[in-house]
Amino acid sequence: MSKLSATRRQLLVAAAAGGVVSLLPGALRAASSDTIKPFKISFPQSDLADLRQRIKATKWPDKEQVSDTTQGVQLATMRQLAEHWATHHDWRKVEARLNAVPNFVTEIDGLDIHFIHVRSKHENALPMIVTHGWPGSIIEQLKIIGPLTDPTAHGATAADAFHLVIPSLPGYGFSGKPSAVGWNPPRIAKAWAVLMQRLGYKEYVAQGGDWGNAVTEHMALQQPPGLLGIHTNMPAAVPAEINKSLAEGAPPANLIAEELRAWNQLDFFNKNGLGYAIEMNNRPQTLYAIADSPIGLAAWMIDHDDSSQKMIARAFAGQKEGLSKDDVLDNVTLYWLTNTAISSARLYWDNAHHPTGGFFDVRGIQIPVAVTAYPDEIYTAPRSWAEKAYPKLIHFNKAPKGGHFAAWEQTDFFCQEMRASFQSLRKPA
Repeated sequence: MSKLSATRRQLLVAAAAGGVVSLLPGALRAASSDTIKPFKISFPQSDLADLRQRIKATKWPDKEQVSDTTQGVQLATMRQLAEHWATHHDWRKVEARLNAVPNFVTEIDGLDIHFIHVRSKHENALPMIVTHGWPGSIIEQLKIIGPLTDPTAHGATAADAFHLVIPSLPGYGFSGKPSAVGWNPPRIAKAWAVLMQRLGYKEYVAQGGDWGNAVTEHMALQQPPGLLGIHTNMPAAVPAEINKSLAEGAPPANLIAEELRAWNQLDFFNKNGLGYAIEMNNRPQTLYAIADSPIGLAAWMIDHDDSSQKMIARAFAGQKEGLSKDDVLDNVTLYWLTNTAISSARLYWDNAHHPTGGFFDVRGIQIPVAVTAYPDEIYTAPRSWAEKAYPKLIHFNKAPKGGHFAAWEQTDFFCQEMRASFQSLRKPA
């Protein structure tokens, strides 16, 4: 028996948890069990000792040749990260936070799906499924659970309450690792609809950014029964003519200021920020190094986008940022302990081998959509693009601060946006 499977046995607490809400639709029925089981996180101390030993034994490269980050994550940042990780970070505190909320696992389409499920005490709470992306995890959403499920304790009203469902993507965190190809965003979207049905939610909303946006937008395209609307903090709203101009290398002459800024952001990302995505799109299995080296994994993960990487570097240099040193390492450690560096990367390959279009291409969603545009996201969606992409745009707002990890980095504003975004979709008390 492998060490990994032994670890998974220690993680899973198999206890019965209620009955079947409803049968699964179509092709998902035969390959699944409707049982929902409680789930507890507990890694052996030997895993943590091995992690620290590996950090301390890191073989370091030479210092970068430039004074900025154009060659990648700087050596000074990674040495600061390593020192904090090996001597100060406390994974047991993370386990305690995770186990303080209700965790579950259920089989959907032949795969174990892990999720956090927190019901509000308020009777008319609106159910919402929130999906993370890469290099994120359920760690991103821990901060929003209290404010959204217990709004009266956080300066809001009972009318703002949500029931929250926060799943781990297939191949991520505590969900199962697919052994065959095909777990792409449309398939995950179908699984999420089954999950919400299985939990007994007849009406609900969905939220996501990064891969979470792709999954959430495909849910909107599929229009499963009960899905009232969606919110995205990284919308797929780039018009076809903008994509064409990006390929040609020059912006259209008629762009207004916010559209030109978005064009420049996309142009920069396409030219400077896609290295990780290209490798994971094409050759995820080649990334053995990030499954073997914790420092290699951390550097790979924090170099997701320019703004986030610089913010994280400032945090490890001692500045106060939206994310703390421990925030960052909580997430990286989760990837390390679950050995999901490569299994998570395969989502890029699965998406690239499925005809779902470009990541930011307009998908033609016809149900209500809310958008929050963050200034330091890969691109800040202009209102004009959002209005064209989403015919039923029910809310649009520009955030004063924040980037790719919206819920994690700017929790208070994100929660305000959730309340405002879905207000029109709530039933009167």
